[in-house]
Amino acid sequence: MKNLFTILFILVSTASLLAQDTVTSNLNWLTNLEKAKKEAKKTKKPILVYFTGSDWCAPCIKLKEDFFNSKEFIDKSDKLILVLIDKPFRVDIISEKQLEYNNKIISKYNPKKTFPKMLILNSKGKVLDEMAGYSYYGDTSNHFDFINRNI
Repeated sequence: MKNLFTILFILVSTASLLAQDTVTSNLNWLTNLEKAKKEAKKTKKPILVYFTGSDWCAPCIKLKEDFFNSKEFIDKSDKLILVLIDKPFRVDIISEKQLEYNNKIISKYNPKKTFPKMLILNSKGKVLDEMAGYSYYGDTSNHFDFINRNI
């Protein structure tokens, strides 16, 4: 009986992780702001730039789970050009070239190195709005207000 419970637990856990990965993979995150600007110019959509420390920033990890992986955000995401700027500690997460690029973007748009941080830009790269931080209470209402007032 104990083994059956263990196997069932593993199967349910794996299924939920796969479901989360599927949700995340449905988002089209770009990693190059210049490409995003070109896309924004063509589509007339605002650019959402998300600064994260994907492997060390606990609020970033929680925000991904609570906000970016939510059905509500996914439904709204098609009205935005999404750009992910990651600053991980581990060197195997992104390439050295991508990290160098990300550091350049962080220097320009997030010089205080605040994580997590979201910016809304126009197609010329002008910052229209910004929001930083996330609470452990799991309240994403301010984040949705931020998105809603910019789409």
